[in-house]
Amino acid sequence: MLNGEFQAEGPNQKWVADFTYLWTAEGWLYVAAVLDLYSRRIVGWSMQASMTSQLGADALMMAVWRRAKLVELLHHSHLGSQYTSEHFWELLKEQSIACSMSRAGEVWDNSAMESFFSSFKTERTARKVYRTREQARADVFDYIECLYNPRRRHTTLGVNRTGFRGGSNS
Repeated sequence: MLNGEFQAEGPNQKWVADFTYLWTAEGWLYVAAVLDLYSRRIVGWSMQASMTSQLGADALMMAVWRRAKLVELLHHSHLGSQYTSEHFWELLKEQSIACSMSRAGEVWDNSAMESFFSSFKTERTARKVYRTREQARADVFDYIECLYNPRRRHTTLGVNRTGFRGGSNS
């Protein structure tokens, strides 16, 4: 279990995951993300028009693919059906990833992920109207890959993203 321990000694030791949704004129776009607690980088993300276990699985697999060489990794999420599905559990098992989940009504262990989504919505989507899901997808990509991961300052780390500790794979 994560048990409120939001620090990691190195990359790929503790990941937290969650999802949010954005309204578009075409309907909802669901966004899942995986955050590495060491670097505070979004290491995996996924977007779909429906909220299924595949949404979380795709975000996890992007993270696994990007990070490789995973040893003793803890993946933490809430108890949503996307993360409690047999499909998702099998994926964790196949990748030898330990599972941690918040108990019902206890959301504190996922606060780092909630903080990311709060920043994302405040800084990027709060005053936007998306005509299409594709327009929203492009904006999510831009926020994660062009602003949040490479440049955003993180008080937890005490450094700017361009000079963060641990090298390019953190």
